[in-house]
Amino acid sequence: MAKITETILRDAHQSLIATRMRTEDMLPIVEKLDAVGYASLECWGGATFDVCIRFLNEDPWERLREIKKRLTRTPTQMLLRGQNLVGYTHYADDVVDAFVAAAAKNGMDIFRVFDALNDTRNMERSIDAVRRAGKHAQGGICFTKSPVHTLDTFVQMGRDLKKLGCQSICVKDMAGLILPREASELVRAFKKELKLPVWVHSHNTGGYAQATYFAAIEAGADVVDCALSPLANGTAQPPTESLVAALAGTPYDTGYSLERFEPITEYFKKVREKYEPILSPISERVDVRVIKYQVPGGMISNLVSQLEQQGKLDLFEAVIAEAPKVREDMGWIPLVTPTSQIVGSQAVLNVLTGERYKMVSKEARDLALGYYGRTPAPVNPDLVARLSGEKPPITVRPADLLPPALEGVRDKYKDLVKKPEDVLTLAIYGEVAARFLRGEAKAEELPARRKEKEPEAAAPAPSPIRAYEVVVDGKGYKVEVHPAAPDSRKPLRCVEPVRRPEDRRGRPRAPLAPRRPAGL
Repeated sequence: MAKITETILRDAHQSLIATRMRTEDMLPIVEKLDAVGYASLECWGGATFDVCIRFLNEDPWERLREIKKRLTRTPTQMLLRGQNLVGYTHYADDVVDAFVAAAAKNGMDIFRVFDALNDTRNMERSIDAVRRAGKHAQGGICFTKSPVHTLDTFVQMGRDLKKLGCQSICVKDMAGLILPREASELVRAFKKELKLPVWVHSHNTGGYAQATYFAAIEAGADVVDCALSPLANGTAQPPTESLVAALAGTPYDTGYSLERFEPITEYFKKVREKYEPILSPISERVDVRVIKYQVPGGMISNLVSQLEQQGKLDLFEAVIAEAPKVREDMGWIPLVTPTSQIVGSQAVLNVLTGERYKMVSKEARDLALGYYGRTPAPVNPDLVARLSGEKPPITVRPADLLPPALEGVRDKYKDLVKKPEDVLTLAIYGEVAARFLRGEAKAEELPARRKEKEPEAAAPAPSPIRAYEVVVDGKGYKVEVHPAAPDSRKPLRCVEPVRRPEDRRGRPRAPLAPRRPAGL
């Protein structure tokens, strides 16, 4: 029997509508989601924390508490970026410990922990904190393809994560790259070597994720990630309802009732309508070039947003082509937050300036110099030499260089802290969080719905009157047929006798076809 993790409250809308779904659109449907019987409900982490305080003027901690309050049987699940937590840089160990403890206290059950570089040193502290909180630690392995990523390297990382205390493993295919055969091989290897439950997470960017899920399930995957159909496919996950229907009656039957999905699906159709103005056609389309460019869904939507803001959306294809080149320069890193944003932004700079690395972001510089962790392969040495003038490269665990931070945050923002979670929000997002806690943040307004294209003026309808020439007893007549009112019983009548031309024997010729009235 296979099970499903539902992503509609997190990754589905992160992939398609830039994480903009409001809490008010989530809470009314939580009880119905709970009744399905999912393995878990992904509802927090990833970009949700940032978007809540930066764009929605919402407290992410309150969202978690309100969702958990409405669940009676389904575990909550979040995406935790290892030492990056829910931010984009490394945080001190005391911040990691306190954040995980607070998330567990506020209602989080399953922590999917990953590191953007697959550097397990960046995952150790958060995994340990999850275990100490008595919650489920799931080790995420970022699937990617490169000359240095092999089946053996992925399995070895799985072994390392099991040693760190992970209770399950997730194949985290954030770009929708993994093909059915590859998923089957990887799942079989994990099940054989690790003896742990295996989750598979993918995106349908290339259009084959559902086939990949079938192969993974046949190979022994315990859970796959899906999204309800109104926010499925494209750069999001395959549709939940479709997979449930496809597995019904097989040895992998989920046991979920399709009827339960009907009101839920209808609800999210209306939610989708609300966010239609920000739903990008690029994020929805199937694009098998993902195999070549390896760009994840969230990165695509972010690139589209960046280029639209600068009026340069016409450069989208050039930026997508530049991204894998930057990735190779950076040591064949997986593309997932925050590395996807860093690589994407650098690709944009390279294209806009017309010269590669003429301008380099601080984050790209730190990534190349080791301040995000150990890259899968060495960074391009010419790039390292070019960027190392201001600070030296490092090889240690980056967080080892960070002093404890919480006390300093408490002192700096003592007038803003009203509850323990506020300190953590401030520790991660600094002045963005301060603006939110001061009440200065405003919820961004959704754009007006796109107007339907005005229908073109209809061409005048052809006249319903038909004219015929008929021959009766050798005499020609012109007959007009008019449409009659429903209650009309008036017979047709001849309106004009017609003198037909005669044939060689003196007989009037019958017309070969009806003739339209003049002018039609």
